[in-house]
This record gives sequence, C-alpha cells and structure tokens, in this order.
Amino acid sequence: MLLLVGLGNPGSEYRDNRHNVGFMAVDAIHGHWRLPPFRKKFLGEAAEGSIGGAKVLLLKPMTYMNESGRSVQAAMAFYKLAPGDVCVFHDEMDLEAAKVRIKTGGGHAGHNGIRDIQAHIGPDFRRVRIGVGHPGSKDRVVGHVLKDFGKAEAEWRDKLLDALAREVPVLVAGDDAGYMSRIALAVKPPRPKTASNNPENIGSATNNGGADGAGTPEKKD
Repeated sequence: MLLLVGLGNPGSEYRDNRHNVGFMAVDAIHGHWRLPPFRKKFLGEAAEGSIGGAKVLLLKPMTYMNESGRSVQAAMAFYKLAPGDVCVFHDEMDLEAAKVRIKTGGGHAGHNGIRDIQAHIGPDFRRVRIGVGHPGSKDRVVGHVLKDFGKAEAEWRDKLLDALAREVPVLVAGDDAGYMSRIALAVKPPRPKTASNNPENIGSATNNGGADGAGTPEKKD
C-alpha cells in the first residue's frame, strides 16, 4: 500500500490558502479516481481505494500543519508501512509557482508540516513539492502561504491539480521522473509547430544556394 498524504490546515478559513495546496492535491486525486468517501481516522480524514491496480490510502491530517506527523505515524502503524511507502504532497516556496519536483529525504527547508513528519518517522519518505513561489523576504513568508491563491493564479492552479490527479498512477508505479514530466507538459504544453520549424519546410527557407536550393540549415544555440 502507498500512503498519499496531503498537508494543510483544517477549517474553512484556510481552505483556499497556498499552504493548503497539499489538501487540494489529495482532494483532486480522490475526486478524479472516485474513491470511497473520506472517513475520520488516524487523527485526520482518510480514504482507501485502488489506483493503477495498486492499493492506496489518501490521508489529510486534521491536526493542523505543525502536528501532521502524529496523523501520518498513526496510519503507518495501522497498516505496518515503512517511510518508503509514504508520499507527501505539500507547498514549496523555494519553487516557482506551478513547478513540481519530487524528492526523497533531505531537509525540511523550514516547512513545519514536513519538519513534524520527519520528527515522527524520519526523513526517508517521498515528497511531491508544489511550487507556490516566494514573496521575496522572510517577513512576508507567513502572510504569503496563509493567503488564498489570487485570481491570476487560479488557471494554473486548477490545471496543475487536474494533472496531479490524472497522472498519479505514474507516481504510484514509482516513476517520479515520468510523473514530473507529464505534469510539466500538462501545465505548460509545448508550442505547436510553425512553418519555420517544420522539417518539411526547411528547403523553402532562404539559404546559401545549391543546385537543388537546399542550403545548410541555420545552426541554433
């Protein structure tokens, strides 16, 4: 079984905060895969089901961010899971908005939810770090993460949450690089080809001559 944990703070006043994007990600996964309803369990809300042929437990700790570790530890003890069976979705200020990176182990970078989980189970769990951007100075950090996503951010946030949910079987299968790649393409799809970069049109471009008019393509940096 894989334990998918979303970090956030309970309560309607925190629901749309940047700090709650972990909750949002787990809710998106839950809705997309139509898993059984969340139930109050393990000091949080939990839903067990199957994704990509594998058993998963979705967990949203309701202990407030700073004590998330107690909820994660309780779920792990019940199912006899190891840290390697845990994957935590959380906000990350050290990443640009809409960027997603996955890492195993390492420091908590000042994130209190990650700090508390590490205190309870150690550092050797996977983390899906969801970029929310940095406000620019330390004294604005708390206000930044505890504020709602702005209207201008809603488009990429919703697109990102949809991709995190839709592509989660890749994560469940252990392909972290593939998961990150698919999400990046979904949030910022590649530009469509134009006549200038279509290989079929190379011969029609201005060139240095030649009997057949197919000059040497310009070297790109």
